[in-house]
Amino acid sequence: MPSLVRILPAIILAAAPLAAQTAPVKGQNALLTTSLAGQPVAVLPLTMVLADPRVPGTRGSAARATLAHWADSLLGDALAERAAEVDWILPPALRSAARRAAGMIPSPDQMGQAVMRAPNLKDVPDPLRSYLRQLLGLAGGARYALIPAAMSMAPVGTSGDSLQVSLSAVLADGRLGRVVWRTLAVGNGENADEAYRAALNTIFTPDLPASRPPQPR
Repeated sequence: MPSLVRILPAIILAAAPLAAQTAPVKGQNALLTTSLAGQPVAVLPLTMVLADPRVPGTRGSAARATLAHWADSLLGDALAERAAEVDWILPPALRSAARRAAGMIPSPDQMGQAVMRAPNLKDVPDPLRSYLRQLLGLAGGARYALIPAAMSMAPVGTSGDSLQVSLSAVLADGRLGRVVWRTLAVGNGENADEAYRAALNTIFTPDLPASRPPQPR
């Protein structure tokens, strides 16, 4: 199985209308963004990568940090391509904002955002809620934050020849401290690329092909 550092695919989030809502819609995986058009939305860094030790290229803190950084970079590229109507504020800009306010809030890499992987959380818990509100204020007055909370990777099947990749992510309202969208994207494949792409396909709007930009309704 090839090294994941070389083959970890881009995270692609579909751009389609975001319903005006303050609670997640049950069973809805697609990230809807029309009502976010023109708004700044912070994208927090991924801080948790859980990998079965049998998966090559994932053992040790340095490997996990490399995978997280890789995932953040690919996520930023994908958001710019697939949801260009939103002013995405990516992790490097968030880190710069936090450094300028040294002593007020911790680094965006140390705010505890991995807690948002818990599937039953409807509100952002403190102290993350407080940190997030302050960070969004520093980052252009954004209201929403996209939080890739955790990524996991593990072999599946009796032979272990296939791989399962999961991504837990939420969109949080920083003013109200509420989760407004959540997904657990899961996919299987013969390698990391296939498994991850299969997982990410679950967050596309069902009636829109992945290869085409969404059309106005």
